[in-house]
Amino acid sequence: MIGERPAGGVPPAAAGQASDLVNGLLPSLRAFAIPMRTRFRGITVREGALIEGPAGWGEFSPFPDYGPRECARWLAGALEAATAGWPSPVRAEVPVNVTVPAVGPAQAHAIVAGSGCRTAKVKVAERGQPLRADTARVEAVRDALGPSGRIRVDANGAWDVDEAQRALRELGRFGLEYAEQPCATLAELAELRRRVDVPVAADESIRRAEDPLAVRAAGAADIVVLKVQPLGGVRAALAVAAACGLPVVVSSAIETSVGLAAGLALAAALPELPYACGLATMSLLTGDVTASPLREAGGVLPAARPAVDPRRLAAFQADPAPWRARLLAAARYLDPPPGESGPGSPR
Repeated sequence: MIGERPAGGVPPAAAGQASDLVNGLLPSLRAFAIPMRTRFRGITVREGALIEGPAGWGEFSPFPDYGPRECARWLAGALEAATAGWPSPVRAEVPVNVTVPAVGPAQAHAIVAGSGCRTAKVKVAERGQPLRADTARVEAVRDALGPSGRIRVDANGAWDVDEAQRALRELGRFGLEYAEQPCATLAELAELRRRVDVPVAADESIRRAEDPLAVRAAGAADIVVLKVQPLGGVRAALAVAAACGLPVVVSSAIETSVGLAAGLALAAALPELPYACGLATMSLLTGDVTASPLREAGGVLPAARPAVDPRRLAAFQADPAPWRARLLAAARYLDPPPGESGPGSPR
């Protein structure tokens, strides 16, 4: 039921004792820093922390610019993974897309051709790059996929409505499944939907919103992109999906296999999964903390949870002190005052 879990995916009994729960798991915290193969969303090294509890390992890897209150949702997701586990799956494997960073057309073509995926998500609207660079990249991806493959573009909210309209008219020549977060605000997305035929998917408007359900009320999207950590866990994300009532694409936050396993648990538990999911992002990292990284094969990923490998983790180990501080700062927001929603609860 919506609002049942006041701290995202953390069980209600634990949510009332968040400080004790966090302090009990803190000694298990291990920090990691894994270089990326290509600059992505402005970062070249993916950093985060892992915590271990009775249900296994959980990942806490909010991006550097996120403050404690926003990080609380990410922490709730890690606590759910470590202490409560996840709902039972309804499918054993999940169809996934290949992700194409804002690279040149030759590299974009090679990334797609080397993948087993028939759907590609292409990053566009990169700062400092003109529309012609996006056009060349999408054209190369279409060539690699052939006419039957599916292409979605992701602008991370970088365009205003007029820019998005022009860009989607140009990129739409190559056939687009949808455009992910073409504009930043709900009002802009709603206006754009009235102007273009390309379906609009909301990502940041869900995961960074105080009220993740506002996107439907605003008529701002045809599809919602859900990520487990930013929404507070698998159960919290399932509640958002049910309340939104829109088709769902599950995506990653560029996580290790520990975090990807949570995304797969969400995708595997959804009653319907009409689109390929953005969970095949292990290829963006140079390594992993498990001995069996979650890499796509034939365009699918198993709904699996590989164990953390101590030697692999040691290879990417980082100073845990900053992550302990971030985790403790986020934990202060896990216990909401009576009558208020927690960081991972739909309103």
